[in-house]
Amino acid sequence: MRTPLSSPETVVVVGGGFAGLFSALAVSERLPERPVLLIEPRDRFLFQPLLYELLSGELQSWEVAPNYRQLLSSRGICWLQDRVSAIDLDSQKLTTVASHRIEWGDLVLATGTELNDFGVPGVRAHACGFRDLNDVTRLRVLVEDMKKRRTRDAALAIVGAGPTGVELACKLADMLDGAARIHLIEMGDEILPNSASFNRERAAAALERREVCLHLNTAVTKVHTDRVRFKDGTVLPHSGLIWSAGSSPTLPDLHPSPAGTRAPLKISKDLRLLGHQHVFALGDCARCSVEPWPATAQVAMQQGDAIAKALQAISSNQEPEHFQFQDRGEMLSLGIGDATLTGLGITLAGPLAFKIRRAAYLTRMPGLSLGLRSAGAWLMSR
Repeated sequence: MRTPLSSPETVVVVGGGFAGLFSALAVSERLPERPVLLIEPRDRFLFQPLLYELLSGELQSWEVAPNYRQLLSSRGICWLQDRVSAIDLDSQKLTTVASHRIEWGDLVLATGTELNDFGVPGVRAHACGFRDLNDVTRLRVLVEDMKKRRTRDAALAIVGAGPTGVELACKLADMLDGAARIHLIEMGDEILPNSASFNRERAAAALERREVCLHLNTAVTKVHTDRVRFKDGTVLPHSGLIWSAGSSPTLPDLHPSPAGTRAPLKISKDLRLLGHQHVFALGDCARCSVEPWPATAQVAMQQGDAIAKALQAISSNQEPEHFQFQDRGEMLSLGIGDATLTGLGITLAGPLAFKIRRAAYLTRMPGLSLGLRSAGAWLMSR
C-alpha cells in the first residue's frame, strides 16, 4: 500500500512526541509548499510535564492529551496512525507495520524512548512506569486501593530520583494522605543530580515534609511482586513499584544500521544524522557528541522549530545553522499546588511557582486555542 503523501517532496516525521509534533507544525508553517506526513501509532499527543497534574486530578485529560486529529486537521498535516517498522536510509523509503510503503524527501526521526530496566530481573513483569495514560490509570487505581485498605506498613516504592521520581514521590504522597509510606530509591548519592541547586534544595525539603523515605547509594538487583531486593542484600516490601530509573531509544530497524539497537542516533550540530544529508534525528532518540543537550521537553520543542529553519535554508541552497539551545530554566512539580522553578533570573517555590509553571506549560500547548481553553478553564476554577 502507498499513502497519498508518498513522494520525493514529502517531509515525513516519525514519532508524535514533543520533537516530532513540533517539527511537523513548524515545517507546515514555514514551508507550506512541502507536504508533511506525521506517523504516530497513538491517537493522542501527551504533554508529559503535566502528566503529574492529570494523575492528581488537577488537570483533565483533554488538557493534557489532545487528539492528533484535533491538533493537525486545520494545519494541512497528514497523520498516519501506524508504526514504522523499517527504514532504508539509502533509497529514502520506509515501511510501516500496516504494510504502507512510503517514499520521503526529508525524514525526521523523533521516536522517543522506552523504559530501560538495565537488565534488572523482574522490572518489566512487576514494575509500573510513568510514561502514558495507561500508567496514570494504573497508579490512580493503586492509590485508591491503598487509601481504602490503609494497611499497616503499606509502602509504595519509586526507583530513580531524577525529575520523574521526585515529582511522582511528592504528588503521590499528597494523594495517599498517609495511607502508605513512599520510598524513593536512588543509586547515586543525591537526588536531581542535573538540576539547579535551588530546585534540588526545595525538592529535598518537599520530600522531607512529606516523610518520603529516601534511599541513596542504593542499587536494585531484583524486583518481585511484593518486594524489591537491594545490592547489599536487604529487602523492602512494597504494595507497588514505579520504575523511573532510566530509558533507552525506541527505534525502527534502520538500514544501513548507524548505531546499536539501544544506542541514541549520532547526529551533527545541525541535527542531521551523521552521513545522511536528508535525515534528521532529534529528541531523546538522538545525541550530539560535540554538544550534548539535555533530554527535556523544551529542547525537543526548540529542535522542532530548528528543523523547519534547516529545511528552509536547504531549500535556498544554504547550509542549515547549528542548533542553539536556549535554556529557559527548570520547573518541577512538588506536590498538589506546589512547585519550584529557576530560570531567566527567577528563583521561586511554593503555590505561586505552581501557578506560573502550569500557565507557562499551558501556553506552550500545540494549538494555541487549546492552550487558551485550558487556561480559561483553570482560571475559572480558582
